[in-house]
Amino acid sequence: MFADHAEVTIRSGKGGDGHVSFHREKYVAAGGPDGGDGGKGGDVIFVVDKGMSTLQNFRFKKKYSAENGEEGGGNRRHGKSGKDLILKVPEGTVIFEATTHKVITDMSGDNTEFNALPGGKGGKGNWHYATSTMQIPQYAEPGGDAIEVRIELELKCIADVGLVGYPNVGKSTLISRVTNAKPKIADYHFTTLEPNLGVVDLEDAKGFILADIPGLIEGAAEGVGLGHDFLRHIERTKVLIHVVDAASVEGRDPVEDIEKIDHELVSYNADMSKRPQVIAANKLDILSAEDREAVLKRLRDRYESDGVKVFPISAATGEGLNELLYHVSALVEEHKDEGARFEQEYFPEFSIPATEPVSVSYDEKNKEYVIEGPRVERMLGYTNLNSEKGFLFFQKFIKENGIVDEMKRLGIQEGDTVRIYGHYFDYYE
Repeated sequence: MFADHAEVTIRSGKGGDGHVSFHREKYVAAGGPDGGDGGKGGDVIFVVDKGMSTLQNFRFKKKYSAENGEEGGGNRRHGKSGKDLILKVPEGTVIFEATTHKVITDMSGDNTEFNALPGGKGGKGNWHYATSTMQIPQYAEPGGDAIEVRIELELKCIADVGLVGYPNVGKSTLISRVTNAKPKIADYHFTTLEPNLGVVDLEDAKGFILADIPGLIEGAAEGVGLGHDFLRHIERTKVLIHVVDAASVEGRDPVEDIEKIDHELVSYNADMSKRPQVIAANKLDILSAEDREAVLKRLRDRYESDGVKVFPISAATGEGLNELLYHVSALVEEHKDEGARFEQEYFPEFSIPATEPVSVSYDEKNKEYVIEGPRVERMLGYTNLNSEKGFLFFQKFIKENGIVDEMKRLGIQEGDTVRIYGHYFDYYE
């Protein structure tokens, strides 16, 4: 079964707790603290597997978890880090946060490996906290929490060109003739249930990947029938070929069909109106010369003034296919950088619940503003402050949670020091 959508829960590993212990040795009356650090929790990593073509593997198992890190041990023994969880997906898979439907990542192009959920960092053992005034620290740092997120996976075809049209207009016949794809072909009054992809090879021109997008019906953009399941596969295409039954074998009007399909495409994604399109007027081999010219004139009068070329073809006999394919190849090359890519909108490592308190205070002795709280501590555990992205998102977190406003209320000035769990920052507007 072709599966292009799945909804599952993923969870990173919890960091191992730091250990509290003290050195014990014969003839040594009071050994110092030697509790080791906890191991890091495992990450959840998505990897593109070009041998996969569906999301079938995600249909039956609904929760995936990386390993937790182990607790540290005595004698400064470091806890074992949890194993990362590697999840393989087909190229073209877009991963969304399930509630907001915001993009986490788009597994296409150069993005062949993506760390979706970092594991919790390992907690520090008690030996880290020994000072001249605190020589026997009885506490250690707990390991960073795991992150759990409900996600949706959607497979959106990686194709340069999409064939669109109502069922039984000849799309499957066309793709089988011009590519190596082998779809089932018959006079079905229902639609193909999965997209067929094939490679078009041309002499003296660049080839392209062609997708037969399953037939659309009115209301598809609102989810009628399998509308959304079909329409998602069209989003990446650079060029659209409208295949119409120009002979009206089943009484369909080709102009009405094009208008209805265009409406569904734009209703689903307004950017579709900007895609270059061509019209393949199919089944003309069964019309008389007079009828053939009449339908072509009607289509050309309606669309070619808008820059949409009409090509008379017969998918059954091969008539007109070369002219169509070479024109489409030129359009693909002209718009080669315009295929849809989905930018990250949701960052799971920063999705910390807003219900826990954050404390902002001023330390008179050290002349520092102090920010504390479990949300802040976990955020630091997830964030690489040495990376530009990590630092910018930490700044955003501080601002959006009212922490900057609270420091201003306490009288912070530019150049003042801010302390956040062992990290020191100079404050600037």
